[in-house]
Amino acid sequence: MKQRCPPTSSQRGFTLIEMIVVMVIIGILAAMGGLFISRPVEGYVDLARRTALVDAAENALRRMQRDIRQALPNSIRIASGGQWIEMLSTTDGGRYRARGPGNILDFTQSDTDGFDVLGTLSDTPDTGSMLVVYNLTATGSAGNAYSGDNRRTVSGGTLSSIQFSPGDPFPFSSPYQRFYLVDEPVSYVFDASAGTLERYAGYTISTSQSSLPGVSPSTMANHVSSCVFTYDPGTPQRSGMVTLRLTLTDDGETITLLHQVHVENEP
Repeated sequence: MKQRCPPTSSQRGFTLIEMIVVMVIIGILAAMGGLFISRPVEGYVDLARRTALVDAAENALRRMQRDIRQALPNSIRIASGGQWIEMLSTTDGGRYRARGPGNILDFTQSDTDGFDVLGTLSDTPDTGSMLVVYNLTATGSAGNAYSGDNRRTVSGGTLSSIQFSPGDPFPFSSPYQRFYLVDEPVSYVFDASAGTLERYAGYTISTSQSSLPGVSPSTMANHVSSCVFTYDPGTPQRSGMVTLRLTLTDDGETITLLHQVHVENEP
């Protein structure tokens, strides 16, 4: 007897042409998918970089604003074509006694026992800090705390009195009997070669802005491509104005922030 085998179904695979077509289609779909994915990713990266630049600039501007608002009236000065701003930082202030009874601040002769404070200070004055009365300018020869004619060293005191040295009389009295306590000068300098904004503090007061302070600075911002400070000292009828323009650039992304700070210059 002959055994008959069941018929088998025909089997066939992919042809070369079909494989090539499939590969081409998959490549097109992958390219389109990559395009749709890469654009949002690039946008996110650009936004993150831009946000970081804005945050860095705003932090630096806020720190400068705080120092400027604490500056001694009429002590702001600018050098290096608007790339260096300097000021004298105040820690406290008040009104001195100009008439008795009590211990007055004497403007006619040497004052060896200091003066009474009208009201009280916020804290006991630090020995070695500076007492300034009626500061008029940051560049002139009279009424200028940088030159020192209206600046004395605090030698002691309490919340209601201050002693100072030397006891030579101040050149001008304040119409409103104001005085200020200064602890240190502060400078912000744009370093174009390093692309940084630097803050200098804790150095000796100098009559002129001729050379950078000889202390190590603190970096306020990196990636700085431009920084310009301008100062309008104002008039007796309006306050002064400091304008800060800061530009940061990183990997082709550039942002510019402009900030203006009002300055009370009534001494």
